[in-house]
Amino acid sequence: MFSYWTQGLINATEPYNLLIIVIGSSLGIMAGAIPGISGTMALALAVPLTYVMNPITALLLLVSIYASSVYAGSVSGILFRTPGAPEGVAATLDGHVMAKKGFAGEALGVDIFSSVTGGIFGTIMLALIAPQLAKVALEFGPSEYFALAVLGLSVVSSLGTKNELKALISVLMGLFVATVGIDKISGFNRFTFGTTTLLGGIDFIPVIIGLFAVAEVLNRIREMRGMEGIRARAKAKLPSLKVINRLKGLLLRSWFIGTFIGILPGVGATTAAFVSLSEAVRWSKHPEKFGTGIPEGVAAPEAANNAACSGAMVPLLTLGIPGSAGTAIMLGAFLIHGLRPGPLLFLQQPKLVYSIFVGMLLANLSIIILAKLFIRYFSKVIELPYNILGPGIIIFCVVGTFAIRNNFGDIWIMVFFAIIGFFMERYGYPLAPIILGVVLGPIAEENLRQAMIISDNDPMVLVSTPLSAALIILSLISLFFPQLRKLRRRREESG
Repeated sequence: MFSYWTQGLINATEPYNLLIIVIGSSLGIMAGAIPGISGTMALALAVPLTYVMNPITALLLLVSIYASSVYAGSVSGILFRTPGAPEGVAATLDGHVMAKKGFAGEALGVDIFSSVTGGIFGTIMLALIAPQLAKVALEFGPSEYFALAVLGLSVVSSLGTKNELKALISVLMGLFVATVGIDKISGFNRFTFGTTTLLGGIDFIPVIIGLFAVAEVLNRIREMRGMEGIRARAKAKLPSLKVINRLKGLLLRSWFIGTFIGILPGVGATTAAFVSLSEAVRWSKHPEKFGTGIPEGVAAPEAANNAACSGAMVPLLTLGIPGSAGTAIMLGAFLIHGLRPGPLLFLQQPKLVYSIFVGMLLANLSIIILAKLFIRYFSKVIELPYNILGPGIIIFCVVGTFAIRNNFGDIWIMVFFAIIGFFMERYGYPLAPIILGVVLGPIAEENLRQAMIISDNDPMVLVSTPLSAALIILSLISLFFPQLRKLRRRREESG
């Protein structure tokens, strides 16, 4: 194995291949930071360029785009509350609040450190125990997927809000949004109101852009304020040893969560980010501080989503099953070059496989330098007067929303959710739960119904395995624990 690592290092560090990794990482950062573009689109655009490359160079380009784009989705979220990609939404919740408090540099630094370490950890796990991880992932059935989604939703009662009823209303709104479109099991139209725009469901991108980006512009215009609080310190500042020591336990947990969720086909880095954030809230001694602008709210999701990026390569390389949209595109690139991912790939093309491992490590390490350079110039946008910057953000939002599916209907969806987000914030309804519902709702519904069909509508199937039962019990504890803690405090105060 050592010889394969050595050969992989030699291949990845050839001057031309090293340049390709730098170019790919730069493209990934730019694509991930610009709302509506995302790494998936960048990968799709890059695949035709790989026709003239050898397989190793081609895949190094793609994995570097993939790894760096997952990180960059949170950069614009922290600075402008405009997540560049769905993976960056969770970190936006605390990151942008930190930026408004004058700690943009600290938030961006924690973002970089968490992303890089998460990506490196996921890649090491990918290289060392990929086949074993893939076998564990195959044990997940509909009951386990449903329980995992419920676990993520259960944190809604304590996710940075003091009003559990408003949080519950928000998450129910998100779950409702997730039901719109053609039912994948029965084929019936649900809440489409006779329009073809909603037949395919409501895409996640218009929802987050409307709720976060456009609604934020509307709020700033209403309050007649610009980006003054963020202008002071918008240069990335890597966390100190004291901060790293404070975050070490949270980071370790998030790395494992992200890697494991990443290997589950079809779940993705966005879900990993929210589940990791929910676990950070669950294990925190001060869960009420999440959403108020703390480094933990940035570190947990960013460590997890970058680890999930590497984890998604596990089923691709070991089983030939793409674990995410990005790896599905890379599967096409493998086939273009006459390669078939699967167990035999490690035996037939070990030098290629280990070149990919080394390339992912180098791509993650390059983020430290490239991200700081990118942020230095990207943050200059903040210095523009807000009467120019605000409309500019909205233009980017419109273009990015339209570019996803080339559908004007998505623009109207974005506008609708911008209005919803504007009034939700005005009346104190949190946005995080509605995003949780939109992300985890489809996973919960589809797997619940599949489990019911398999078991002939026996609800006990949801706790029929030790893993699903444990996840459901943990979800119930998480859901009711904040209320029990409040009752205990009241008794202590009255006593």
